[in-house]
Amino acid sequence: MCASATYAQSEQYVLDQLDRWEKTADADPASEEAQLFNARRTLALGEAARAKNLAKAFIERYPLSRWRSEALLIRGDAEVALGDEYKALFDYEEICRKYSSTQTFIPALEREFEIAKAYANGLKKRFFGTIRFLSSAEDAEELLIRVQERLPGSQLAEQAGMELADFYFRNRDLLLAAEAYDLFLENYPRSSQVPKARLRLIYSYLSGFKGPQYDASGLIEARGRLRTLQAIEPVLADQVGADGILIRIEESEAAKLLSTANWYLEVDDPISAELFIRRLIMRHPTAVATLEALRIIPNIMPLLPPSILTSAPDYKSLRVALLGIPWEQIEFKDPGALRLLETQGAVSNDPSITPAPTTGVAP
Repeated sequence: MCASATYAQSEQYVLDQLDRWEKTADADPASEEAQLFNARRTLALGEAARAKNLAKAFIERYPLSRWRSEALLIRGDAEVALGDEYKALFDYEEICRKYSSTQTFIPALEREFEIAKAYANGLKKRFFGTIRFLSSAEDAEELLIRVQERLPGSQLAEQAGMELADFYFRNRDLLLAAEAYDLFLENYPRSSQVPKARLRLIYSYLSGFKGPQYDASGLIEARGRLRTLQAIEPVLADQVGADGILIRIEESEAAKLLSTANWYLEVDDPISAELFIRRLIMRHPTAVATLEALRIIPNIMPLLPPSILTSAPDYKSLRVALLGIPWEQIEFKDPGALRLLETQGAVSNDPSITPAPTTGVAP
């Protein structure tokens, strides 16, 4: 054999039973395996553009090769090295869809996760290979979901699940964030990130409450999760101030009930208004909203039928006990109640009873 031919040959080694490298044979430099090895070595040497061309030529020359997935992985890695990670996704996706039984499947999935994580943390896509200003949020979301679907129960899927939940949380998509953290707790109950997921789930529910005029189901969920946290991880619950958060939740729920009562007054429905005030006083007797409700309840009582009055709580005693204000000292603090009283002729003509300014009830 001539010297040039000998120089062109590639050597192959395998590990023997003692984990020592053992030479097996010289590979033909024209073989598919040798060409692929050359492309991989070129990429390792930092020549990404040349490695990309070698892998591309291999794919075009051998479309049915058993090494095709390897060539796709090399070309994708070369694209990433050249700064075009979005183009690399096409090669990684082909591996994940067509070659899931090969040894290149997990590496391709890991590459997709790294790109998704970069996109989720704000990396923009290039505009036709030029500057980066295209949003990549949808791509990040889709890739993180695919990773979990393609390798369920794995450490990679666990990382993708947490990254997806954090992505929603950072972008203030709190309903999806709560759903993602809840799913993470269900799928990975032994994960080291379970405490973080529990806290973020509570914060998502709390932050999703927009005010007394809106749905309060998130508050109920947050309260249940906090009580669970106090039961199973009391130290962590103390660290985050669970007791204080529960008080805030109670005040928000009370404000929601008072807001609903005020709305019924606005639509001329004093019976429903009293019903919600009754619920407010029974469920949250120490809340600030309860004190405010006791200020306006004397304005509503003259509008109620006898059947409602007979079953109503002892508002007089409660008003005196909690506010220290006698029942006869009526304060018209709610515009809706004042308007109803005036319409139905229930406003007292007694000059000793002075209506308060109609400033409205602070939620």
